[in-house]
Amino acid sequence: MHLTAGKLWGMRRMADGAGRFKMTAVDQRPPIKNPIAAHYEVVEAPYDDVARFKALLTETLQRESSAMLLDPHYAVPRGLRFLSPQKGLIVTLEDSVFEETDGGRLSAPIDDWSVAKIKRMGGDAVKVLAWYRPDASPSVNNHQKDMVRRIGEACARYDIPFLFELLVYPLASDAHQTTDYVELQGKKTEDVLASVAAFAEPEFGVDVFKLESPLNAQTVPGVGQEGWEEAQAVFDEMGRLAGRPWVMLSAGASKADFRNILTHAYRAGASGYLAGRAIWLDAFSHFPDWQAMRRELENESVNYMKDLNRLTDAEAQPWHAHALFDGAGEALMPDDQRFRHDYADFAS
Repeated sequence: MHLTAGKLWGMRRMADGAGRFKMTAVDQRPPIKNPIAAHYEVVEAPYDDVARFKALLTETLQRESSAMLLDPHYAVPRGLRFLSPQKGLIVTLEDSVFEETDGGRLSAPIDDWSVAKIKRMGGDAVKVLAWYRPDASPSVNNHQKDMVRRIGEACARYDIPFLFELLVYPLASDAHQTTDYVELQGKKTEDVLASVAAFAEPEFGVDVFKLESPLNAQTVPGVGQEGWEEAQAVFDEMGRLAGRPWVMLSAGASKADFRNILTHAYRAGASGYLAGRAIWLDAFSHFPDWQAMRRELENESVNYMKDLNRLTDAEAQPWHAHALFDGAGEALMPDDQRFRHDYADFAS
């Protein structure tokens, strides 16, 4: 893993001082908008409620986070002023609205946003989610790959880390159907692993993978419990296929299930987590009682993060263990001539 100056700096900004990722996601849109809309019995959730909740998450959860993931529509406008400059800033680029076709799902970037704009606003990394199924139609998968490739190329041009998230989803022939941003029940391990393998190719320019559990969250045993070694072998394979720093997403898993997942991921070489709902979903259930939500976020949610962080400190692999280093222990950088060329091009 060779790192240019900007990517190295962004990776450091996302991690804690030891090189471990303790990142909190507040970029979710449908998982927040839909329950709020249902509460008011309206089609579209009121902007102020969605943005206010994201600002509350940013304010209350950043202390235990090494970085926060914000979306441009709600979290950036309302939450950015609460974010400490000591914390890394990751900005999501994918639109939460996807196109469902007979052959599979098509993702797209947010209108009027780009890697260049995220770089200009001071973002430390670009995050993109792509729905992917290896057995979707070739035209759908080519569309998904083309989008990811273009974003990876832009991240290389603007010298900013590319944090890439993968989620499998149901095809029309699957028994379990959902359009929500939740783990697909009955997902196949081979689909998760094949997806990682596909996007680990250098052409996509992924710097950090944000990955779902290769096994359904509720079925992942804790280390030492019955069947844990078989589960560990699957996580080990996912880490091998990733071949670069990777973190786990929670996809709406329960607190206990997500912690079990992390124990396996860390043994397999993961460098931390980028999670949202496992941390704050219980507090969100109190909506629209803002005092109750704040109280639970500041107590139960923060305490859960502290527990995850103790586990992360003890067992996660620092991200720079994946990088190439020189004899003095420094991450390899371009030579002076190449460095000057890269930044002359960037400045132009």
